[in-house]
Amino acid sequence: MLYRRFGKGNFEVSSLGFGCMRLPFCNGDDAQINETEAISMIRYAIDQGVNYVDTAYPYHKGNSEVLVGKALKDGYREKVHLATKLPVWLCNSYADFEKYLEEQLTKLQTESIDCYLLHALNKVTWQKSKELGVLRFLDSALAQGKIKHVGFSFHDDVELFKEIVYAYPWTFCQIQYNYMDERYQAGTEGLKYAAAKGLAVIVMEPLKGGRLAKKPPTEVQGLWSQAEVSRTPADWALRWVWNQPEVSLVLSGMSTMENVVENINTASEAAPLSLQPIEVELIDLVKTKYKELVKVGCTACGYCMPCPAGVDIPRNFATYNEAFMYNNVGASALAYNRFMDEKVRASACVECGQCEEACPQQIGIREQLKDVHRTLHQA
Repeated sequence: MLYRRFGKGNFEVSSLGFGCMRLPFCNGDDAQINETEAISMIRYAIDQGVNYVDTAYPYHKGNSEVLVGKALKDGYREKVHLATKLPVWLCNSYADFEKYLEEQLTKLQTESIDCYLLHALNKVTWQKSKELGVLRFLDSALAQGKIKHVGFSFHDDVELFKEIVYAYPWTFCQIQYNYMDERYQAGTEGLKYAAAKGLAVIVMEPLKGGRLAKKPPTEVQGLWSQAEVSRTPADWALRWVWNQPEVSLVLSGMSTMENVVENINTASEAAPLSLQPIEVELIDLVKTKYKELVKVGCTACGYCMPCPAGVDIPRNFATYNEAFMYNNVGASALAYNRFMDEKVRASACVECGQCEEACPQQIGIREQLKDVHRTLHQA
């Protein structure tokens, strides 16, 4: 296992961290974690040198922290830096911050949390949390020794990211980053900005929610097959992230022991700047090929917004495009039907045509939205 310095923290972490958001579960219900298998996976990873375990209050419908607490018994707690996250969107008072922390300490069966994050900050939750006194709460929890290092995970634009980095003496931050998301949310700009400020940068979604690990479309696989060294798509994607010297640690949400073994093997070799120039060029070609597979040429410029009927046009097209880019209509259908409010789906379009008048790409938005709904609603 390779290790990297944790920003301003006076310690090193394994380049691979165990993310406990996608543990194996039973009966089609992710609340029913397969306890025996999950504990075996976590302990195996620790035995192989992984020393960072990440969970959060809502993972597995509230049961991930409980499972992690059990997995870290029998001497394993002392071998890792334990991370969990404050569900800031559930907090409506200063007392709520304290309540959730105490509950998490109990569920995790620990007296202190090594790395505590404000979870999934965006414009709304950041502003609300500040007004409720979350920074004062962090100071207090640090002083009491209930948490040791403070960070935040992030889902918004890079300018807000920089504002948050500047607002508090964080030890670390956590961002979504992979070779398809260099300009998404914090992106490369945010990565370099935070690292320059001395923060450790943890990367989540290095496989883009598993999309970059699945069997790729034929056109993409043809490019991977040209490489001198045979690697799985997941291996290539992880190596690309680890190639960035500003990255302190990569979290992988592993669901099987096979995932654990493969990721540990990759982590034992993937040092910063270890990819050859020809390999970086190949990944760039793959990225370009993925983008060529889009069905709708939407650039998410936002000129079509706001839609009078409330449809989130760019989001619909992004979800639709990903179904074909990553050869996974099922995942996009799930995102469309379960995680998008019916009011913002393509089906809410009233065909007024205002969006088409504003679209600089001259997309036939009304007809395309019909295709989006027809494809994803019935999948």
